Amino acid sequence: MPEQVSYVKEAIKEPLNIWAIVIFVALAVFAVTAAPDFVFLKWLAWWGPLVAGAAAEALYLSTLPNTPGYRRIVDQRNRRRALAERNRKREDLVKTFDPREREAVEYLKWMKNQIYQNYKKFTGVTEVPERIETLDVYWEAYVDLLDTYRRRKNHMRSINRQTIQNQMQQADRAIATAPDDDTRRLYHTNLDFLQKRMKTYDDMERSMKRVEAQLQSIESFFGLVNDQVITMPTPEHISSLDFESLLSSIELTREILDETAPIMSQLDISDRSSSQPARPPLEQRQS
Repeated sequence: MPEQVSYVKEAIKEPLNIWAIVIFVALAVFAVTAAPDFVFLKWLAWWGPLVAGAAAEALYLSTLPNTPGYRRIVDQRNRRRALAERNRKREDLVKTFDPREREAVEYLKWMKNQIYQNYKKFTGVTEVPERIETLDVYWEAYVDLLDTYRRRKNHMRSINRQTIQNQMQQADRAIATAPDDDTRRLYHTNLDFLQKRMKTYDDMERSMKRVEAQLQSIESFFGLVNDQVITMPTPEHISSLDFESLLSSIELTREILDETAPIMSQLDISDRSSSQPARPPLEQRQS
């Protein structure tokens, strides 16, 4: 949830306001030193500029923060600050990627900048249309999805699907040869757990393939836009590209990932638990 902006605090921190406060205090000090050697005059010389400054400050804080123009300036400033912070965090995230992943991200970023430069060059405009600037959003989505993909891929490598299948077959055979009903129920419980693990694995595998396809579609779309910008007969030709469908597919992919996020959290907890030292057998604890 975005932080609530205090326009009064922003107005207080304005450099002009700070300098005005300094000037009034300096005037008070100067007036005291220049005033005749009378207590009342010195008192008046000291408090006169301070009271005037306080009145001016009260008027300033009661008017400027409430003006629509100043609020727009503050909102724009905060958006730029938030954007810079988000970009910094994303750049730090990219630094954690392996060389091949960083190369893919940097290439897509380079292509995005090339598209902007070529569009300005061929159309003679100074600003890229907002529709094309959505490539910034797609690049950010690419980085986020690639981060999710690589983390899940590393996690999937720690799971051996064939081992789970072998354990399920062993559980089936154990159920068939169980000596009594109680033992058979235990084997059924074990088989149920293994089947759930297999389903979890399959769900993660499907989400991985979805992310992989989404990453490839973003890469292909950047290439398409770049080709269209270079060969476009008119700037309006770019408007025929379906930017919205790509954004919709990205949002759908994120929803799918959100659905499997609890699964990943449970597996992370399981991994942390399995990394802890095992408890000794019961007979060792009792001895």
